[in-house]
Amino acid sequence: MHSLRKRRKPMSEINVVPYIDVMLVLLVIFMITAPLLNLGVEIELPQSAAEPLETEAQESVVMVTVTENGDLFLNTDGRGELIDPETLIQQMAAFVRRNPQLEVLVGGDTQANYGQVYQAMVLLQEAGVTRVGLMSDPLETVQN
Repeated sequence: MHSLRKRRKPMSEINVVPYIDVMLVLLVIFMITAPLLNLGVEIELPQSAAEPLETEAQESVVMVTVTENGDLFLNTDGRGELIDPETLIQQMAAFVRRNPQLEVLVGGDTQANYGQVYQAMVLLQEAGVTRVGLMSDPLETVQN
């Protein structure tokens, strides 16, 4: 007697082609979006011979950046976020309530107006920040 049943593939064979397609699409998406992520604010810091902070202290540091045209950026998680002065005061006051020993570094572009950098420090004082420092780049040494 002839069987009309079709022979089935065993269940142990899995078709992986759709998984590879999904993986390639995700790879292309990540390759396109990764360069678009701006993890900081590009400014030209002044140079000095000051020693860098200890690694333990860097973990509890918040950075405020003043650009050449006076824009303020708040850097809390490695990414710079454009912020207006009132919001800066509110957010920094909230940070200080959680951690009264919070250290804030102010980085001003070398082309920024001194008054704009000073105003950023005044805003931090209004928010209750007691530990403020200025950022700089290491001093370049001239080699002959």
